[in-house]
Amino acid sequence: MSDKTLTRMELSEAVFRTVGLSRNESADLVESVLNHLSDALVAGETVKISSFGTFSVRSKSARVGRNPKTGEEVPIEPRRVLTFRPSHIMKERVDAGNKNQR
Repeated sequence: MSDKTLTRMELSEAVFRTVGLSRNESADLVESVLNHLSDALVAGETVKISSFGTFSVRSKSARVGRNPKTGEEVPIEPRRVLTFRPSHIMKERVDAGNKNQR
């Protein structure tokens, strides 16, 4: 498994090389897309990217957790969490990549 992380700068560089926009325009485009995604998720909308996957926000209710060191019960506040479900195409691509690395 690789320890490499894809950054915003690398995404905008890929847009620059592929689409042919200037570096600044590419960076602005990547920022704009990420801002639209985050704004939609904050508003509670589901974001579906065809052939990639679906991002959605789930509400989790309050519950009692346990401190693993002490065993002490600790209340966990209700919260909203981000979930991602990859498309079957993405799952197949990742699986094929895993087979190539073995």
